[in-house]
Amino acid sequence: ADAEQRKSLLARVLKDVLAGSAAAAPTLGFPADSRDTLQESDDLRGLIRTAVEETADESDCVILAHAASVALSGRAGVLRVLVTASSETRSGRLARASGIDEREAAERVEQADAARADYLKRFYGLRAEPPTLYDLVLNTDRLSNEQAALLIADAARV
Repeated sequence: ADAEQRKSLLARVLKDVLAGSAAAAPTLGFPADSRDTLQESDDLRGLIRTAVEETADESDCVILAHAASVALSGRAGVLRVLVTASSETRSGRLARASGIDEREAAERVEQADAARADYLKRFYGLRAEPPTLYDLVLNTDRLSNEQAALLIADAARV
């Protein structure tokens, strides 16, 4: 139970920090007004990488964030998968799922893509996200969710 509580605290802190919450800074021992410095610090990069690596060490799991494909790139037994689609497809799905108009959905997708590119650049020095970061890349413009899931499950068994 204690380990789960520590994990939960780490997850909340990372979520707050990566979302840009100044409230998380004091938790990590940084002044509340040092958010920009904190986000770019080697300490934070190390904390995130350690959290990803420890999660992967503990059990079979799926890690959906924090550029885990980069952090786990040299590790055996890891299947790094990129599930993607065109901006149009993603914004259409977002609009339907969230009940928002297409224009707002397109803006959110564009903002999310920019934030991901910024994260990869700041934390890993990547100017682009090459497909070679992944073992399997699936374009869901043409594949259904079920087809994508089956392909991932098949690849994971190999």
